[in-house]
Amino acid sequence: MKVTGIVLAGGMGRRMGGVDKGLVPFQGKPLVAHVLERLRPQVDEILVNANRETDTYAKFGYPVVSDAIGGFAGPLAGLHCGMTAATTELVATVPCDSPFLPADLIARLLQALQQNDADLAVAKTGNQPHPVFCLCRKALLPNLTQFLESGGRKIDFWYAGVRTVEVAFDDEEQAFANINTPEELSCLQ
Repeated sequence: MKVTGIVLAGGMGRRMGGVDKGLVPFQGKPLVAHVLERLRPQVDEILVNANRETDTYAKFGYPVVSDAIGGFAGPLAGLHCGMTAATTELVATVPCDSPFLPADLIARLLQALQQNDADLAVAKTGNQPHPVFCLCRKALLPNLTQFLESGGRKIDFWYAGVRTVEVAFDDEEQAFANINTPEELSCLQ
């Protein structure tokens, strides 16, 4: 089954001092470049969700889509605009600040989605779900639109209303490290 990968880079970067996290340099290139390199072999198309610096993100060679819901509404708004633009029946999201994402992320999420006849598969390590690492059916778009239009923003609340399967990645726990602050960035350099 074909999958559209959506790189979520639409946040405000508050904990990073207001800078666009995806464009922060890490090991010689922007964080988002690491994410794109790891995601590219796993999906059929890529979209980048960004609400600022859109011209800079476009230079990476992938279509840039911005939230239809204003006010930096969070990762669900990024999923929403990505689902709207996707040309495939499955969409996956990954954050722009997780440069070590698993090389088998999409394959494992897809296997669990199909085996469990779920609408959404989400990665987890231990007891900790990682809701922005997910794979879902584009058919959920009307449900997500309704949730967002009613003021919903919490990703966990939306997941609770759809057939969701959690997929254990305990063997790759470090792959889900994300970089939210300058301190976290300096620890990983």
